[in-house]
Amino acid sequence: MDQKTISWVSYVTLIGWIIALVTYNSSNDKSSLARFHLRQSFGIFATWVAFYIAMFLVAFIIPFLFVLIPFVGIALLIFLIIGLIAAVNGEEKLVPLLGDFYQKTFTFIN
Repeated sequence: MDQKTISWVSYVTLIGWIIALVTYNSSNDKSSLARFHLRQSFGIFATWVAFYIAMFLVAFIIPFLFVLIPFVGIALLIFLIIGLIAAVNGEEKLVPLLGDFYQKTFTFIN
């Protein structure tokens, strides 16, 4: 698999991300494009999981917060689509709001 393919596969479900990471780690040619998109897609998936866990814990105390769940879910889906389009085009485009944070935080993907 070439590096551009690894980039866009990382956005296609969590299983796709694992396949992309394993392929990237076993590759001799590790490009910054694949590393960039592995970090971005992992960040989106991690944010999604963390948000849903936090919302379900807090929403039992403040039931009105259940209203926010679909909106944040849609926003994260849009971020995922933005990242996927950038990966297909071979661009290193940060996802809105959290993209820079993902690049600085998930340095274990090298």
